[in-house]
Amino acid sequence: MLPSLTVLLLCQLAGEVVVRLLGLPLPGPVIGMVILFLGLVVRGRVPAGLDQAVKAILGNFALLFIPASVGVMVHLGAIWTEALPIAAAVLGSTILTIVATGRLMQALSKPPDNGTDKDRA
Repeated sequence: MLPSLTVLLLCQLAGEVVVRLLGLPLPGPVIGMVILFLGLVVRGRVPAGLDQAVKAILGNFALLFIPASVGVMVHLGAIWTEALPIAAAVLGSTILTIVATGRLMQALSKPPDNGTDKDRA
């Protein structure tokens, strides 16, 4: 399992390096995830060790939320002062996500136009 965890951390590190070198406005772990995905696509399958490591991490996923929860409790006063802008941002982004997802679904679910429509003539 240690080699698989090393692969995950190296992908994250590579993502951080790419972001810093290119000045991309993305988090390094996101680029690292893309690097990992491309590596898995090239390989054609997920190695058994990597699969086990990821399942172990996901099995303890709830523990990863503890630091974020503590941070929210520590900064609860600041969050409460900025409750209106935070609520507006969450509501606005939720609405935009729903609209964008709906539009994308509409665009992707249209049948392809292969020129056989006789009503056009």
